[in-house]
Amino acid sequence: MDRGVLQIETDYSDSDFKIDWEQVQTIKTTTYFFIILRNLNKYYGTLESHEEPRVSILDGDKEIAACDLDEIVYLQQLKTGFWDRIYASIDVGIGLAKANDLRQFTSRSNLGYRTEIRSIEATFNTLRSRQQEVDPIEQTDGKLDYRRILTRRWYTIATISLASNTEQKLDMRINLRLGIGRFLSRSNSAYWGVKLGANRNIEKYSSETPDRSSWEGYLGSELNLFDIGDLNLFTNIMAYQGITEKKRFRAEFNLDIKYDLPYDFYIKIGLTVNYDNIPAEGASETDYVLQTGLGWEW
Repeated sequence: MDRGVLQIETDYSDSDFKIDWEQVQTIKTTTYFFIILRNLNKYYGTLESHEEPRVSILDGDKEIAACDLDEIVYLQQLKTGFWDRIYASIDVGIGLAKANDLRQFTSRSNLGYRTEIRSIEATFNTLRSRQQEVDPIEQTDGKLDYRRILTRRWYTIATISLASNTEQKLDMRINLRLGIGRFLSRSNSAYWGVKLGANRNIEKYSSETPDRSSWEGYLGSELNLFDIGDLNLFTNIMAYQGITEKKRFRAEFNLDIKYDLPYDFYIKIGLTVNYDNIPAEGASETDYVLQTGLGWEW
C-alpha cells in the first residue's frame, strides 16, 4: 500500500486488485510487512484488526504497537526466505573502433543479501582498453560491505575494498574501513546518510614510488533513490584525511543512474572519479571513468 492505494495480487486474476485504503475496515495478514505510520514510526510485523478501526502490529504472537487504520501510510511485504533476500545484477559495455584498433570492455556487478537490520553486499567493476601505439588502460575496483542497523537513525559499517589503476600507477590498494553512519533522511523510496570512521590504507605501485601503508580518517555521504518509477540513482562521495601522513588527502566520487527495462533488464550509466593530492611518481592527481552498459538483475 502506497499513496492511499492498497494493491493485492492473487493467483486467479489477470491484474492486481486496487482498493482505496480509506475504504478498508478490517485487515489480517499472515506475512510480514514493513509498516510506516503517519508519525514516521517504522515497524516490521503482521497486522490484525480488533475493534474497528484499531489494528495491532504483531511480531509473532506479541503486540509491538497498535494504531488506527488511517495512521498507516505505507505497507511493503517482506520476503523472509533466504533466496528471496538475495539480489544481484550485472551489466557490460563493449567499444570497438577501426582507428588504432581500439578494443574496450567494461562491466559493473553486485551481489547482496539484506534483512531488516543487516546487509552484506559485494561489488566488482572493471575497465579494459587496448589500442595500437598506446599503453593498455586498466581500472578495477571491488568491495565487500557489511552494515547493521542500530536504531532508526544509526548504523555501523565494516568494509574491505580493493582497487588497481594504471592512470595513477596503482598496482593494488587495499582499504580496511570501520565506521558509523547516520540516516539524515529515510523513507520507503530513498535514503540519505553520512558516515565517518577510520581506514587502513595499503598501497603497492607500478612506478618507483615506495609502497605505502598508513592510517586515515574518512568522512562520506551517500544518497540512494531506489523507488522512483523506472529510474534509480545512487551517489556516494568519500574524503580521506591522512593521520600518519598528515599532508595527504584523497577523495572518491561515484554516481550510478539506472533505468529499468522490461524483463528485469536495465540500462546503466556509471561515473567514478578518484583524486589524490600526493600521487605516485609519474601519475596524475585525478582519474575518472565513465561507463555505460546494458544489464540484467535478479
